[in-house]
Amino acid sequence: MLREDIQNRLDSLTKPKGSLGFLEEIAAKMAMMQGGVIPELPKKKAVYVFAADHGVVAEGVSAYPKGVTSEMVLNMLSGGAAINVLSRHVGSEVHLVDAGVDYDFEDNPNLIKLKVGHGTHNCAVEAAMTPDQAMQSIENGRTVARMAIEHGVELAAIGDMGIGNTTIATTVAAAFGYDIDSIVDIGTKISAEQLHTKAQVVRRAMDLHRPFTNPIDVLTKVGGFCFGEMAGFILEFTSHHLPLVLDGYPTTAGALIAWKLDPGITDYLFAGHKSWVKGHIVILRDMGLRPILDLDMRLGEGTGAVLSFGIIEAAVKIMREMATFEDASISTGSEQ
Repeated sequence: MLREDIQNRLDSLTKPKGSLGFLEEIAAKMAMMQGGVIPELPKKKAVYVFAADHGVVAEGVSAYPKGVTSEMVLNMLSGGAAINVLSRHVGSEVHLVDAGVDYDFEDNPNLIKLKVGHGTHNCAVEAAMTPDQAMQSIENGRTVARMAIEHGVELAAIGDMGIGNTTIATTVAAAFGYDIDSIVDIGTKISAEQLHTKAQVVRRAMDLHRPFTNPIDVLTKVGGFCFGEMAGFILEFTSHHLPLVLDGYPTTAGALIAWKLDPGITDYLFAGHKSWVKGHIVILRDMGLRPILDLDMRLGEGTGAVLSFGIIEAAVKIMREMATFEDASISTGSEQ
């Protein structure tokens, strides 16, 4: 009944029915989340960037050394990264979450220290973490989400930072049954030889750890601390019926873990953009999520997610501020 009332409201606005396309779907989804016909504009927006290191980097799967993870976190904390620039542009806060960086950061008001460990083990050789660490990472993510809600965040995005993240995203997806060749791709620029190495590393991890019994088993054997914390954040934030925007391939792999634990999360998820990394859209389609933007981005950090904030807000404003045919005394005729 509510969905029908929302659609009637959209159809009553001074435009041909459906003429605002996907913008109307976004507006309707926001209204459904809030349980009313006309949604409220989110008062506070924030992106949470989950950072961690991965033992698999030792296999030569990235163009950058492991130390770049901590260096980029420091850059974000100083306000110099792309996510800082784009967040300032859309009026969003930026919070960094140390889920498992192999570095000990000084205190910072924008840094949340919930480190499970100083990086994972090499999943091509052994389990990435223990089952207890996997569960701790999920709970840490839930803690961050509760902090966000207490802070008044009503529209959140998640981003990722970690050398080797696309490799771990691919191992997670492969563990859930995705064909490796359909999802393996570059994150940072690497050579064809390095890309082949990445695919072989993922296959080694699959051969070593199969079978995978459940999402926590996947996280334990081939995941990362930031992936577990992203999954936990998603599970907790969406349980409060609040909108959450995914960024690219790694954040969507984190969402895949959460989705396998609770398929209902997609009612509260938006895909901020379609990453240039080919595996991203494969997972999004299975989750029933349509990307809002398509800009050939593959940076991560939450950059594509925060850029979509303005589109989501515009959709809400359409519902709130656009006149109806009745308000404007415009004849609709028999058909729009």
